[in-house]
Amino acid sequence: MNALSLTPTQVLAGVGVVLVLLLVWRAGARRAKAAANAARTSARLVSLAGRVALNAVLIVLVQWVVITHRGDGWLLLVVLVVPALFASYTLTRALTVTTYEPSRRRGERR
Repeated sequence: MNALSLTPTQVLAGVGVVLVLLLVWRAGARRAKAAANAARTSARLVSLAGRVALNAVLIVLVQWVVITHRGDGWLLLVVLVVPALFASYTLTRALTVTTYEPSRRRGERR
């Protein structure tokens, strides 16, 4: 039986082909993971938008009922002020810029 004999050039070419295949496979896996994350994020956004719209409709309906049926002054004030407070709190939190500063390790200086 003849032993398998390869030249150094053939070995190097084989290793190069294996490396290229590995890199292509990893790039495809990364692309697939990024696409899955994007799909999940858009689904979350649609779900959030639906919940926001539903809550807005409920708030408007309650306000409309109280205003059209001429509730007393305090009830009208509560129905209009409470949603405004929640909305202002949410907007303030969303628009406030916060920074993240990771804690330093022992002996690390800045």
